[in-house]
Amino acid sequence: MDERHIAEALREATDTQQVVIGDGVLESVADVFARSFEDSAAVVVADENTWQVAGEAVNRSLRTSGREVLEAFVFPGQPTLHAEYENIEALTGSLRGHRAIPVAVGSGTINDIAKRAAHECDRPYMSVATAASMDGYTSFGASITKDGFKRTMECSAPRALVADVAVLLEAPARMTSSGYADLLAKITAGADWLLADALEVEPIKPTAWSLVQEPLREATGRPADLHGGDPQAMEGLIEGLVMSGLAMQATSSSRPASGAEHQFSHLWEMEGFGESPEHGEPPLSHGFKVGLGTVSIAALYERVLSRDLAGLDVPAAVRAWPPWEDVEQQIRSALAPAGLDDAAVKEARAKYIDGDELARRLELLSGRWPDLRNRVREQLLPARQVRAQLRDAHCPTTPTEIGLSSERFKETYRRAQMIRRRYTVLDLANETGVLDDCVEELFGEDGFWAEISSRAASP
Repeated sequence: MDERHIAEALREATDTQQVVIGDGVLESVADVFARSFEDSAAVVVADENTWQVAGEAVNRSLRTSGREVLEAFVFPGQPTLHAEYENIEALTGSLRGHRAIPVAVGSGTINDIAKRAAHECDRPYMSVATAASMDGYTSFGASITKDGFKRTMECSAPRALVADVAVLLEAPARMTSSGYADLLAKITAGADWLLADALEVEPIKPTAWSLVQEPLREATGRPADLHGGDPQAMEGLIEGLVMSGLAMQATSSSRPASGAEHQFSHLWEMEGFGESPEHGEPPLSHGFKVGLGTVSIAALYERVLSRDLAGLDVPAAVRAWPPWEDVEQQIRSALAPAGLDDAAVKEARAKYIDGDELARRLELLSGRWPDLRNRVREQLLPARQVRAQLRDAHCPTTPTEIGLSSERFKETYRRAQMIRRRYTVLDLANETGVLDDCVEELFGEDGFWAEISSRAASP
């Protein structure tokens, strides 16, 4: 663990005070708990699977230290536990019967359930990671399904986190693969932040940028080693994921870790894709959907960067810019069948600009394009390399691998632009009038996705 880098991140974090990563650090749980919560009682929260992996050991360690430890709250191991509000209500009902500090032992689902339940009971919590599967351990907010819709609910990050590399190495391979895909997505997310910064939409915060981007190339540089039991590769992965969460704390935003690639995943998740039994048990992971989104956006960037936007005909782009009423109609036509139109209209309205503001932005883009294009190219990896690294990490990289039709996949480029107010390459391509042309090039006879599909179909 890079203790200097972690310490720097913790100074910027709003909630998390301790992060302990390393081989064998599960034994330090009692000491970490004591430093964060003094004499408070503890209660372990797990499911039957994570209880066997680490929960029982954590419970025993806390008891051996002489601390008051309540009976553990253990969810069933089957069927697969989901971060649904009903499960939060069950845990909240238990927590309100005492003042013990929850110690979440698990990965994304357990962490999100405990995070939100602790928030509703107005108390902090601690997390013990059992898989390097996502960047949400140290991020604020929890992704919860309530009334059939997945949403990010307000809640604080853990006050302390322990991640034992030996435990992480024993996690199911698909969970490690999912975490790798979630981390690699910071490459394209960073490119989107460069665009937003250059166009004066959302300035880069240097400390948060460095927390995510400085260790990123090294942390994602050994995908093939993750499933070979290499402790250094695993430590790099979990540290990168934790740093991303801490950067989100520092900015009170997911901007340092999420861009257009996450909008692909968010759209599919809101439509329920990958949640039904036909896609297997457990459901298709967030990380796998983000991974495909990362390849998709890296490929789109290549088409956008091939254009000389310094020579953009700004008056023509402004004349072609649709009024808000037309944009709203397009959104409703595209998203009403899935019941997503009202929320998307609200998000899109927040980022819609009129013709005068568009002209100002495009003039800014034209003047800054040569330098901006170079900076974005330095930030990105080629789409084929992104795909190769994801494949080495055992992640799906084509729509057919996750059961997504080519038509639905192609439509995602346009529809994903509609669902979030965050400025990304999807918006830049839309505002410059090149989005549809770029997508056609990607799916054309000699395009990136046509080539990938041809290779996949070859014996």
